[in-house]
Amino acid sequence: MLTGLQWLDASLIGVLGLLIGSFLNVVVHRLPKMMERQWAAECAELSGQEAAPGEPFNLMVPRSRCPHCGHQIRWFENIPVVSYAALGGKCAGCKAPISLRYPVVELATGALFFWCAWQWGVSATALVWCAFSALLLGMALIDWDTTLLPDNMTLPLMWLGLVAAAMQWTSVPLVVAFWGAIAGYLSLWSIYWVFKLVTGKEGMGYGDFKLFAALGAWFGWPLLIPIILIASVIGAVVGIAMKFTSGLREGGYVPFGPFLAGAGFAAMLLGPHTLRQLVGI
Repeated sequence: MLTGLQWLDASLIGVLGLLIGSFLNVVVHRLPKMMERQWAAECAELSGQEAAPGEPFNLMVPRSRCPHCGHQIRWFENIPVVSYAALGGKCAGCKAPISLRYPVVELATGALFFWCAWQWGVSATALVWCAFSALLLGMALIDWDTTLLPDNMTLPLMWLGLVAAAMQWTSVPLVVAFWGAIAGYLSLWSIYWVFKLVTGKEGMGYGDFKLFAALGAWFGWPLLIPIILIASVIGAVVGIAMKFTSGLREGGYVPFGPFLAGAGFAAMLLGPHTLRQLVGI
């Protein structure tokens, strides 16, 4: 049972999670667009052309606006969850509906942060698992929307897992985390090339290798098999359901990153012993 002070601490960390969740919505929307702009500039440079000038666009600039009417979001319209409820889920300017995903992401991040603080108290361990949760959730959403897994999220997640192991902020020894990262990357890399040589098609992207390497860094090589099994089962079920409901995208593909992320959350929430029992290992 948590004491009153522990409840207060966990609640404060949960509120921090709501704020981080609000920022995650910005990251999920803007980071892929920033990557596309960078690619366009690099292509123009390689072809000897000047990149088309444009307004600054990053995670901070410009300020958030309604995509329908251009109404600039004021600070009191951007309070996590509360503003969405107060506005009735509609833009204050044109009354266009605001996606329900915004408050759902905020609540999910807040709940994950609360759980980390409840599990580990206000500690370095709790904070690194909060960072793990935020990065993993953001990558899952980006991959689902765009089939992209940005290096500037997968690689920091992997390095943070190795640092956390080295600092003993997680229960995974550094050598186990190190080989987990290597095994995670090389296993999916090998499957990718075998599949490509046999079929001539690409079955997954390089971002999946890096994400699996990051999960190996956080949970160690012994949990890689349970994680990939859970991700594969969830992916197969969702893929079949989408096929029968005509929800598949053009080309009939489903990004694998969200299912790896789901298995990563399962590993964090259930723990190694329960996860192995779940898959019968």
